[in-house]
Amino acid sequence: MTKFTEFKILSKAFLLTGLLFFCIFELAANQQFNQCVSDLKTQASQQGISNNTVKQVLDNVKYLARVIELDRRQPEFTQTFAGYFNTRITDERVRNGRKQLNKHRELLEKIYQKTGIPPKYLVSFWGLETNYGGYFGSWSVPDSLATLACDQRRSAYFTQELLNALRIIDAGDITPERMVGSWAGAMGHMQFMPSTFLGYARDADGDGRRDLWGSIEDAMTSAANFLLKMGWNPDFEWGQEVKLPPDFDYSLTGNHQKRSLNDWIAQGVTPVSGPGLLPSDQKAALLVPAGHQGPAFLVTDNFHVIMRWNRSEYYALSVGHLADRIAGESALSQQPPPDDIKITREQVRQLQKDLHTLGIDAGVADGVMGPQTRNAISLYQQKTQRIADGHLDSSLLAAIRAAASGLNN
Repeated sequence: MTKFTEFKILSKAFLLTGLLFFCIFELAANQQFNQCVSDLKTQASQQGISNNTVKQVLDNVKYLARVIELDRRQPEFTQTFAGYFNTRITDERVRNGRKQLNKHRELLEKIYQKTGIPPKYLVSFWGLETNYGGYFGSWSVPDSLATLACDQRRSAYFTQELLNALRIIDAGDITPERMVGSWAGAMGHMQFMPSTFLGYARDADGDGRRDLWGSIEDAMTSAANFLLKMGWNPDFEWGQEVKLPPDFDYSLTGNHQKRSLNDWIAQGVTPVSGPGLLPSDQKAALLVPAGHQGPAFLVTDNFHVIMRWNRSEYYALSVGHLADRIAGESALSQQPPPDDIKITREQVRQLQKDLHTLGIDAGVADGVMGPQTRNAISLYQQKTQRIADGHLDSSLLAAIRAAASGLNN
């Protein structure tokens, strides 16, 4: 037997062994999934969901291994404000938003009269969620939610979302076949999760169904209802871009620090355009998501309502600015500077640990560059007499690592 022949035989043996293990794993996963679905049927029946819906849906749900892969997968690199914002606020999206605003103006004005939610915001959410209805997602929501409900990582949450999806089907709002969305179960024009659907979706066109897939009237009215119930104040905007003086104290920035308009004026904060800062009796926070070299924003309580939709500050800033652009305003006066660093989630975890070592609370070391981590960076900058804008660059990352290593050695 030649070495080549022996290699081919061994290769085939390894391949067959791998296939055997894969088949065994798949069989075990399917058996576990089938048992889980059986338990879900019992739970659904006990919660009053009709036997017809339980059988129609849960007798036919499929395990989607790809959904578990997506749930486990996190991007290797954290996303910066420049990367996030520039991929979402494009000239094409602004142009399409203006077209949709004009096309649906009568409907949007009617909703505005009833709820106080300005049309530009509804169109902005629509654009960011599904590109104005261009893509809802192609996943079977019952399949996705059943798969995630039967996975241990977030079983309780997704079990409740699956039961809510069954309630939506039970109510006759949508058939199981038409209930498609994202891999995690977000649905329709505005990407509502089933729990949000049940809490805030409305049948606005009077056809007896809350159809967030096929009825723009239902979808827009439901989005407005959500924002209204979350506390939207029709007297205020979301915020505005502002200019800061050269000697500005950046330790005053951050979502957790709200000040009156007069206080910000006293600090030298001025509008980028227009006659003055947004008229407001409420306090506002100042955000510099790309550091002192990037744009600055004063944000009102309505900004925090937007964050009830999505907890990301980057998302809320994008919604607000896109809404303004759709309404005819100009692009940012100060563009986010190009990123000088690509930082991995593991590097963020190490950064969070290093800040803890230095006596600064950066929250859980989860690899997420959230507001608490940026606030911790700002505190380190203050202690080391740097500009305390909470922005991370390569030199600052190296300095924090070196300082923490020095304490550990």
